[in-house]
Amino acid sequence: MTKSLLQVLYVLTMIAVVVLVDVLFLRDKFWLRLWVNIGIVALFVVFYLLFLKNR
Repeated sequence: MTKSLLQVLYVLTMIAVVVLVDVLFLRDKFWLRLWVNIGIVALFVVFYLLFLKNR
């Protein structure tokens, strides 16, 4: 139960970061926004695989 709660919070945090960056900095730049969002998700995936997967 704790692991699934941690995963849900992690995904919600990732979504919040993506939306916040989109709204604050990249409102009218579609392609840049797309690439930045891919980079943010990739960083979250790498961090998860390195530090949180074995918990």
